Amino acid sequence: MLNRMPTGRRSEFCYTVCAVFLCAMLALSANVCGGDTASGESIANSILPALQTHCSACHSSGGDAESDLSLDQISHAGLEKDPDLVQRLIEALDFEAMPPEDQPPLEPALRRHLVESLKTIRRQSIGHQKSFPHAPVRRMNRFQYNNAVIDLFDLRCIVFTLPERMMREHNGYFQPASGKMADVVTVGSRPLGKSQMIEPRLAGVAAFPQDLRAEHGFDNQGDHLSLSPLLMESFLKLGQSITQSPDFGPRNVGCWNEFFAPPKQSAELEAEIHRRLDPFLSRAFRQTVNSNQLDRYSDYVLRQIESGATFTDAMKSIAAATISSPKFLYLYDRDSDDASAQPIDGFELASRLSFFLWGSLPDTELLRCAADGELTDPDTLQQQLTRMLGDRKLKRFCDSFPSQWLQLERIISSVPDRDQYASFYFAKYRNSMHMMLEPLLIFETVLIENQPITQLIDSDFTYRSNQLQDAYQSLDNRPVEKQTGRSGAVGPIKFYRFPVTDRRNGGVITNAAVMTMTSGPKRTQPITRGAWMAGVIFNNPPEPPPADVPALDEKPVAGEEHLTLRERLSLHRERSDCKGCHEQIDPLGFALENYDPIGVWRQTYENGRQVDMSGTLFRKHAFHDVVEFKDAILAEKNRFARGLAAHLLSFALARPLGAADQIALDKIVDATAADDYRMQTLIRQVALSEPFLSKSNPSMAGE
Repeated sequence: MLNRMPTGRRSEFCYTVCAVFLCAMLALSANVCGGDTASGESIANSILPALQTHCSACHSSGGDAESDLSLDQISHAGLEKDPDLVQRLIEALDFEAMPPEDQPPLEPALRRHLVESLKTIRRQSIGHQKSFPHAPVRRMNRFQYNNAVIDLFDLRCIVFTLPERMMREHNGYFQPASGKMADVVTVGSRPLGKSQMIEPRLAGVAAFPQDLRAEHGFDNQGDHLSLSPLLMESFLKLGQSITQSPDFGPRNVGCWNEFFAPPKQSAELEAEIHRRLDPFLSRAFRQTVNSNQLDRYSDYVLRQIESGATFTDAMKSIAAATISSPKFLYLYDRDSDDASAQPIDGFELASRLSFFLWGSLPDTELLRCAADGELTDPDTLQQQLTRMLGDRKLKRFCDSFPSQWLQLERIISSVPDRDQYASFYFAKYRNSMHMMLEPLLIFETVLIENQPITQLIDSDFTYRSNQLQDAYQSLDNRPVEKQTGRSGAVGPIKFYRFPVTDRRNGGVITNAAVMTMTSGPKRTQPITRGAWMAGVIFNNPPEPPPADVPALDEKPVAGEEHLTLRERLSLHRERSDCKGCHEQIDPLGFALENYDPIGVWRQTYENGRQVDMSGTLFRKHAFHDVVEFKDAILAEKNRFARGLAAHLLSFALARPLGAADQIALDKIVDATAADDYRMQTLIRQVALSEPFLSKSNPSMAGE
C-alpha cells in the first residue's frame, strides 16, 4: 500500500507510524522516570529504537529513503541536530493528526506529556547553537515602494494606483490614536467601479508588476522578491519618471522647500548640498551615511550644476538616483560573525518595525532613536511601539496583512452561477465588492480598539452596508424598521456598525466573503473551506491533493441526485492516500455547510435533504451547529492565537518560520493570553520576540 502512495503522502504516513511507536516508547520512558519529564538524551534514546525498528522500511540508507531521510543511521546527536523533524512530530501529535481514526486513540494526558517531552528535545536541540531561518536579501514589493517614496518626499498624492489595496478609506475614519472605530464609515473597494481607482497620483508614472502572495504566505516574502537586471533597469526609469512627473512640484511634494528649492544666494553651495543630502540619504538608506557616501552624492550634484543644470533639476536627478539605488530598494540585515542568532542593531530594528507596521521607511523619530542607541532599550522600544500603533500610517498594515492573511483576493474571481444565484449580481457588478469589506472592517476594529483576537472568530459586532445586509437574507441583522431595499451603490459606500445577536453572524470565518470565495459556481466546497480554515485560522495547511484525484463534479452524476454533499464526498475519501488529510479538514469544512455558495443560510439542499454540519474539532470537541463550532474553536483559542501569531511573525520577518521560531511562538501566546488575548498585545509580543530582535546572517566572505 505504501509503495502505491505518492511520495509526500507516503512520507506523511510513515511519520505518523513513527509517531505512534514514539508514543509507546515515550510512555515507557515516562514510567521509568517516575512520571517526571526525562532529559532530551533519555527521551531520544527511547525514541531511536522505535524509529529504527518501525520506520526503516521507508527511511533507510539501503535504498531510496523517503524524503531523503534515513532513520536507521540516526543517533541521539543526529536527532538533536534536526529540530525540524522534531517539530513535525510535535505538530502530528498536537493537531491530533495521529494516530489515524481507525486506530486506538491516545489518552489526553499522555498526548500532552508526549508533546511536552518533544518540546524538551526541540529546546535542547536549538539551544546548542540557536539559529533562525535566514531572510534573503530582497527588494521592496510594490506596496512598500509606493509608501516609501511617498514618505521620503512627503508626497500629498500616491505614486501609482495599487489594485492590491482592497479597501479604500474615505473621510478619514481610520484614527487609531482615538482607540475607537466610528459607527459609520465610508469605504470603497477595488472592483467598485473605475471611480475607486481614480486617486490623486503622479502623472506619467507607470507601476511595475504586482507582487503575488506566496502560497500560505505574503507578498513580502524574501524568496519571491528578486531583482533581475531587467527589473533593475525598470527601477532606474521609474525613479526618473517620478521626479520628472509634471505633478512632482511644490504643490505635491512636502519636502520641496527643504530639499529641492534653490538656496539663498548667500548660502555656500557645497555646504548647503551636504546639509540637505545628509538627512535625506539617511532616511532613504535607513542608516547613517558616511562621509564618503555623502561626498559622492554631493559631488554628483555639483557636477550637474557646473554642467548647466539648475539647482532644482540637479537635486531631482540625485533624488531619482537615490530611489533607484540598491541601498534604497533592498531590505537586508548586515552580516554577522557566525551562523548563530545575533541581536540586530538599532537601524535594523527601526527598519523591521517600520516595514512591519507601516509598510515603509522608518521615520525621523525611529532613526534618531536608532542613531542614539536608544531603540534597543526595552522601555524605549515599548514607547515606540505605542507611538506606531497610534499613527495613521498603521492603515498600511491593515491594507496589507489582513487581506493576505484571509486570502481575500480569491473573491475577485468568484463567479456564482447567474441563474442559480441571481441575487448575487446587480447591474454589471457583484455583491462580492461589498462582501470583502466586512472582514477587513472587523479586523481594523479589533486592532484599533485593542479587542481580544477571539472577536475575529465570534464578534459581538459587525459592519455591513445596506446592500450587504440584503444579500444575507435571513441573516440580515438590522432592526426591521431599518431594513431597506437594495441600494446598488458602486461608489464610496457607508458601512454601519451593528451589534451581533445571532451568533451565526460575526467574525471572519462565517462571513459571506469567505463563504463565497471557498465555493464553486453551483455548490459549496467543504474541502476548500476546510483547507482554508486549517491554513488561515490554525496555520496548519494541508498538503496538496494527489495529482490523479479528480475534482468532485459541480452537479451530482446520474444516480447520486438523492445524496447529500457529505455522502458524495465520502466516496471520494475512501482512497487511502486521501483519508489522512480528509480526517483533518472535513470537520472544518462541513461545519460551514449551512452557508450556501454566496453565504446565505440554508437548512436543506436543493434535493430536500437536511444539511448535516455536525462533527468533532480536533477529535475532542463535538458540535452540532455553527454556534457550537465557534465555541469549539474558542475552547482551543490558544491554537488560534498561535496560528495568528505565526502568520504575523512570518509577515513581520518576510520569511517562512522554522523550528527555532516555535519556542518564541510559545512565549508570544502565553504573554498574549495573560492580557486577555488583546490584538495590540499580540502585535507587541511579535515585535518583542527573539526572532524579531535577532538575525542569523553569516558573512559570505569565506565561501
